[in-house]
Amino acid sequence: MSNIAQTRNGSCTCAHVRYQVISEPMIVHACHCRGCQKNSGSSFALNALFEADRVKLISGEVEEITVPTPSGKGQIITRCSICKVAVWSNYNMGGLREHIRFIRVGTLDDPDQIVPDVHIFTNSKQPWVMLSKQDLRFEVFYDFKETWSPKSMERLAKIEDSAGVKIS
Repeated sequence: MSNIAQTRNGSCTCAHVRYQVISEPMIVHACHCRGCQKNSGSSFALNALFEADRVKLISGEVEEITVPTPSGKGQIITRCSICKVAVWSNYNMGGLREHIRFIRVGTLDDPDQIVPDVHIFTNSKQPWVMLSKQDLRFEVFYDFKETWSPKSMERLAKIEDSAGVKIS
């Protein structure tokens, strides 16, 4: 994970929705859970996690839908109001739902520069998806302190403080 601040832009397919992120992601998940497979229509979802206040909607109108999750708390997917492409999600994440956005990496204008830091829920990974021996992976989820960089843990601590919630 790079800690260099960078501005990146993204959009939905029809470009009605444009957004900007102002920083590097805290972490990038390749999530292989069945929910992400269904919601993305693919073998996994690639999500870059950012503080919500570092994600700015530049133009367009979005709509939010809540879809079920195994926790029962639901995931809020933010979609373009026209083409319906998901641009980001907010998960409950122990009470941090409004504070962290999971940007769909494929919606970034230059997604090639964002690679997964960790593969999660590999217990439901499609058998034909091959991970290298170097890829950090967990059958389900991970311990934050053991997986996130120290700089990202500092960012997470600030979010926890502002939300009055401790998840790490």
